[in-house]
Amino acid sequence: MYQDFAEIYDRLMDNVKYDSWADYYVRLLSIYGVREGKVCECACGTGNLTIPLQRAGFQMTGVDQSREMLWQAAQKARKQGMAIPFVQQDMKALNLHRPMDAVIATCDGINYLLTDEELKSFLRAAWRAIRPGGALIFDVSTPYKLREQLCSGLICEDLEDITYFWQNRWNARTRTVEMTLCFFVKEADGRYRRMEEEQTQKAWEAQELKNMLLSMGFRGVCLYGDGNLNPAKETDLRWHICATRPGEE
Repeated sequence: MYQDFAEIYDRLMDNVKYDSWADYYVRLLSIYGVREGKVCECACGTGNLTIPLQRAGFQMTGVDQSREMLWQAAQKARKQGMAIPFVQQDMKALNLHRPMDAVIATCDGINYLLTDEELKSFLRAAWRAIRPGGALIFDVSTPYKLREQLCSGLICEDLEDITYFWQNRWNARTRTVEMTLCFFVKEADGRYRRMEEEQTQKAWEAQELKNMLLSMGFRGVCLYGDGNLNPAKETDLRWHICATRPGEE
């Protein structure tokens, strides 16, 4: 996943207001007592949130499974004069050499964990990575968004040098959306190169996320609506989930 796609990812996501998203994470981290220090972003992709969070004063580490996405992130950070370590790791087996003040997972990273055991593996790994008293914050696309908006259908767009077809298939039994993406990217010689991606996202319910966090030992669990501090609603498109690893007694 996200191999050849990495080179065009930012061009397709240029309408996303990452700076505002990062400001919101700064706010959530502050509420949970993390106003500075070391923060690891899992599923960091091309660093679109990692870099502004570093600019906000955090010592960021970016983690992703995709070497190609990390390469893009590292190039962008270097161009901005930032020395951010970007590490190729599976977030379910997160293993850092120093404790973090917070671990975050943004932009649907949790939706790509498709089973209870995969989610538990990530939560156990995050617990080990976070210092006592630190925070875990992540977001998910909601069941409403996956079921009612992405659902089943075909999305097409013809841009100046990229044309893509995005086919979704909603599975009510597994609560997953299977996505097949086909891209045609115009090369310098005028020919088009075809790229394909297949992805699957899981629609996690609010209560099962909360229950799993509590069962893993996290406390202070709160679910917020998209970009605000209101309690999460069923019709939100994105939820932000916050919790703490309790401090040592």
